[in-house]
Amino acid sequence: MAQTSPQPLRIDVISDVVCPWCFIGKRRLEKAVALKPDIPVDVHFHPYFLNDWIPAEGMPREEYLTKKFGSVEAYKGMAQRVTEAAVGEGLTYAIDKIARQPNTLDSHRLIHWAGQQGQAARMKQRLMDLYFTEGADLTDREVLVRAAADSGLDGDQVRLWLAGGKDVAEVEQQANAAKEAGISGVPTFIFGQKLAVSGAQAPDVLAQAIEQAARA
Repeated sequence: MAQTSPQPLRIDVISDVVCPWCFIGKRRLEKAVALKPDIPVDVHFHPYFLNDWIPAEGMPREEYLTKKFGSVEAYKGMAQRVTEAAVGEGLTYAIDKIARQPNTLDSHRLIHWAGQQGQAARMKQRLMDLYFTEGADLTDREVLVRAAADSGLDGDQVRLWLAGGKDVAEVEQQANAAKEAGISGVPTFIFGQKLAVSGAQAPDVLAQAIEQAARA
């Protein structure tokens, strides 16, 4: 009798593209998956609005940091640990390059569309690299169109969709559902729809969760 291959373990990732720990957490999850090569996984990305009060056009980064943390300098002091953690994962968090703080609705729409073509992880990574490493403005439609094209989507089609309201309600509903479910910190990883792990935990911790959920 032919052996059936095991069902992939579903991993749901709730995160935002402007959350530095989500940037780090995605890389740590990839390392965790690599630590368990015998367990196939199926990763799904879900939207979360870390700052749902930011206007659609975004706002100057300095204004945002002052409003949220008291001052730019206060944030830089707090962000040192995050910057070092990013370096430890082979990532670059170029704090001084970021000039605007975006509303992330359109970024999540892109990830949603990319997911329909099996490219959500690639799209998510491209957007986070643009924001954290290159300092790009994620409210600039042309930046988003280029990111979509880089990730295998049709740039002209995406430009039309961004100009309209396609999937706005669906993305907002998903993001609100996460908050209604009690998720107040991201990244949150849900393994096998049963085991939730909050925060950008170390790869070995996430690998343990993968194994535990797969056994269950």
